[in-house]
Amino acid sequence: MDNTKQLRSALISVYSKDGLEPIIRRLHALDVKLYSTGGTQSFIEKLGIPVTAVETLTGYPSILDGRVKTLHPAVFGGILARRAPEHLAQLEQYQIPELDCVIVDLYPFEETVAATNDETEIIEKIDIGGVSLIRAAAKNFQDVVVVASKEEYKMFLDVLQTGDGQFSEVQRREFARRAFKVSSNYDIAIFSWFNEGTTDIAFKYSIHRSDILRYGENPHQAGVFFGDFEKVFDKLSGKAISYNNLIDIDAAVALMREFQLGKPAFAILKHTNACGVARRNTLLEAWQAALACDSTSAFGGIFVTNTKVDLATAQEINKLFYEVLIAPDFDQDALDLLRKKEQRILLKIKSFEVRARSFRSLLNGVVEQDTDLKTETEADLKTVTARIPTPQEVGELLFAAKCAKHLKSNAIALIKERQLIGMGCGQPSRIDALKQAIEKAQAFGFDLNGAVMASDAFFPFPDCIEIAHAAGITAVIQPGGSMKDQDSIDACNERGMAMVMTGFRHFKH
Repeated sequence: MDNTKQLRSALISVYSKDGLEPIIRRLHALDVKLYSTGGTQSFIEKLGIPVTAVETLTGYPSILDGRVKTLHPAVFGGILARRAPEHLAQLEQYQIPELDCVIVDLYPFEETVAATNDETEIIEKIDIGGVSLIRAAAKNFQDVVVVASKEEYKMFLDVLQTGDGQFSEVQRREFARRAFKVSSNYDIAIFSWFNEGTTDIAFKYSIHRSDILRYGENPHQAGVFFGDFEKVFDKLSGKAISYNNLIDIDAAVALMREFQLGKPAFAILKHTNACGVARRNTLLEAWQAALACDSTSAFGGIFVTNTKVDLATAQEINKLFYEVLIAPDFDQDALDLLRKKEQRILLKIKSFEVRARSFRSLLNGVVEQDTDLKTETEADLKTVTARIPTPQEVGELLFAAKCAKHLKSNAIALIKERQLIGMGCGQPSRIDALKQAIEKAQAFGFDLNGAVMASDAFFPFPDCIEIAHAAGITAVIQPGGSMKDQDSIDACNERGMAMVMTGFRHFKH
């Protein structure tokens, strides 16, 4: 039994009237009795449609400058009453009409906070009655349909039209789910405003609940994303974004932040690690160079660039399967082509900026820290060897440091001509990371002679310098700080290599 219910009455009290008129007209055509308040009531009356003022139910006018309109048993009784004999008898006893539908759109609190610092104005946009109506109607979804925001108007109208005013329990439950999402997000936004300046994890940055994910890291794990994805991206195409997509997208944005300015850059990531990074004069050349870094791992990867994607580049990208492509923009013909692969996610990024603070769940708590936003410049480099790196090597070393920073520790990045030709990451020793990087470079046919090396942390022994030199590497960038730094410096001097230290470690666990 689907427990379908026919709408016979509706309470409408909304802030935004956009898209409301066809709903009102359809409800009227279905002979649904309408109740309303204030501006919404006036709106309905101007359409020439009968509407009953809520105060005729409550016996009280809107008071306290509109702060109290619907907060009354005559309203909430009609919403919360179960359609069972004992409850219906009480409604009849107190002459309270059943309310089968509640349509609300809350005061725009977040928009007001974004537009003004006037505390009085902000506080007046904290909706009390509207949230109460939403929660009451959602609680009683077995008998009541709730529309909790203007974002749900279209969905409600579609069901209203196709079902001629009948709503199944499944449909009512879905509207209730969306309603509690609206009310919880609204409360979080208000808490965030009051909580400004604190370090409360859940609310400090106006974090909002988004949708429940298909699953977590693996299919047997449930997952929910808390955040406002739409503030960072316009999703142009593709399937629903998964937990793993989100983790990789976050890593891609952080990496490309390092290369967002200057010539076209392209990066390919897999499991949060960059397997290809390159900067070239054109985007197509940058794509080709990034793909050449590790064409095997690129399959099913996350692609990100700092430049608008043109058709020529899109045609080449389209030849390879990928999960996500992120760019500041897309030429229309490029977008038309890429959209043909309907499951592939296309994201137009609004900003490569990342939050100054980051969080991570650990044990039975959460740690908060400053995000690693340090990007080394030439001013940070301290030459510690007899040989000074050439201007060409300096540029390569800075490029290498950016790449190594975004690889899991222990991390080594090998760079030649602004291209990540080898990488080693997540290894238990730095020697293992370097050997992995060299092997990958050689496997894809790169000549390491003249390449440079970046390490995310210091070298405790000179062995990595010895291995790097044997492979053809000529210059090294590392933070320094080991008790045996001099051993590595001496090893470079003995081999004519240049080494610079930055003083900044970039562990990434």
